[in-house]
Amino acid sequence: QLANGMLAPFVPYAFQGVIWYQGESNVTRASQYELLFPAMIEDWRARWGGDAFPFYFVQIAPYDYGMPMQCAELREAQTSALRLPETGMVVTMDVGDPKDIHPRAKQPVGERLALLAKRNVYGRDVIAEAPSMAGMTIDGDAVVLRFTGRCLPLTTNDDAAPTHFEVAGADQVYHPATARIDGDMVRVRSDVVSDPVAVRYAWHDAAVPNLAGACGLPVGPFRTDRWPRVTDGNW
Repeated sequence: QLANGMLAPFVPYAFQGVIWYQGESNVTRASQYELLFPAMIEDWRARWGGDAFPFYFVQIAPYDYGMPMQCAELREAQTSALRLPETGMVVTMDVGDPKDIHPRAKQPVGERLALLAKRNVYGRDVIAEAPSMAGMTIDGDAVVLRFTGRCLPLTTNDDAAPTHFEVAGADQVYHPATARIDGDMVRVRSDVVSDPVAVRYAWHDAAVPNLAGACGLPVGPFRTDRWPRVTDGNW
C-alpha cells in the first residue's frame, strides 16, 4: 500500500502529473486489475490533495506470454481506467516485440505520451489519440464497424489490408476474418461465419496489428461482445 510503500514519503511534494507503464505481471488477473488500477489512481489523487491531476498510462505491448486471451483481457482492463477524468492511454501494439517483454522502441511511446500532455495540459491543438470503434451493424454475412475521432480516415501502417480481425457467431467461437477499410468504417467477414454477431481486433498477447488513423497513431485492441472472460474470478 502507498502509506507503507516507497511513494509515501513523496506525498507532500507537488508535481504536474503521472505517466505509468505497468501491467505485465497482472496478465492472468484482468478482472482484479480492472478494479485495482483505477482504485490506485483515485487513491493517489486523494493523498495528494484530491485534485484530478493528469494520469497517462501505456497499454502493455505485444509479447508472447503464452496466454493470448489473458493478455488481451488485461489490455481491456487497462482501457477501462479511461472512465476516470483526466486520464489518457497510449497504445503500443505497433511498436512492441513479441519476443522481448521490454521492446526497444521507446521513443514512439514517449512521443505519444507527450501528445496527451501537449493537448490536455498545455492546450496545444494536436491529435493525441487514434480513432476508436464507436459502433457496429450487421450487413448480411459481414459486420460493419464505425470509428470516431479526429485521426480519421482509417488507414494501415503498412499499406496492406487490415489484419488481426476475428468474427464470431452465436456459438461464441471466433474465426479469422478479412477486413476492408471504407473511410471511417471497416467491413469484416469470414467465410465460415454466415451469421456474425461479434467482432474482436488484435485480441492476442503477441498481436502486432496494422490498423491506424491518418495521423499515424494505431487503433487499440477491442471486442464488441461482452461474453465471460477467461480471467474472470482470477484474484
